[in-house]
Amino acid sequence: MSGHRVVSFALAAGAGALAYKYCLRPRYMRWGATDDEVRRELPGDELTSNWAWQATRAVTINAPVEAVWPWLMQVGQDRGGFYSDAWLAKLAGPGGVRRAGAVVPERPDRRVGESVWLARPDRLGGAERLVVAALERGHYMALVSPTKAERLTTGDPGGEGAWVFVVEPINEHTTRLLVRTRAGEDTGFLRWLYTFFVADPAHFVMERRMMLGIKERAEALARHA
Repeated sequence: MSGHRVVSFALAAGAGALAYKYCLRPRYMRWGATDDEVRRELPGDELTSNWAWQATRAVTINAPVEAVWPWLMQVGQDRGGFYSDAWLAKLAGPGGVRRAGAVVPERPDRRVGESVWLARPDRLGGAERLVVAALERGHYMALVSPTKAERLTTGDPGGEGAWVFVVEPINEHTTRLLVRTRAGEDTGFLRWLYTFFVADPAHFVMERRMMLGIKERAEALARHA
């Protein structure tokens, strides 16, 4: 590659990185959320004292909280999956992630300390799970890593972040679903590059589809109630 092409490539890559950082990323980090929702404190914020970045996303659901909450309680491979598209579910392999189409009434609410599996327990050494760190029925559920959950038992909110789902009634027929993710500092430049350019966009694609999946299912449940 000639020197001219190297310079052109470097300039194009730099321009793309700047556009991503200052135009694209700020948009998907707050997809659907209002300025007030981005700024204000949400339940679960107290679980992370020193965070590097925060994403707050939101969607309005034309259904009451009572029709939304059961779907949130079914999140997880061990219950109803993540309501994603089929191609996303297939990334986990055959039988990797479920995709629920109906609420199972006999399933109780999640409990603090309970594991929420991201993949089948017999895959990847059983490491792909989160733990319910806080929960208020009909209002919010906060998920953290197992190591973070252990740290919280000692009263230490530092370190890794949290993934929090909040449902708020707008009126008796409409609900606002907010999802806030807080993450700790990445260790090392390569890890930061991976998080910034790969993990964050991938998480947004999955999370957005999950939120829309909850919306679709809750609205269908409300229509047939």
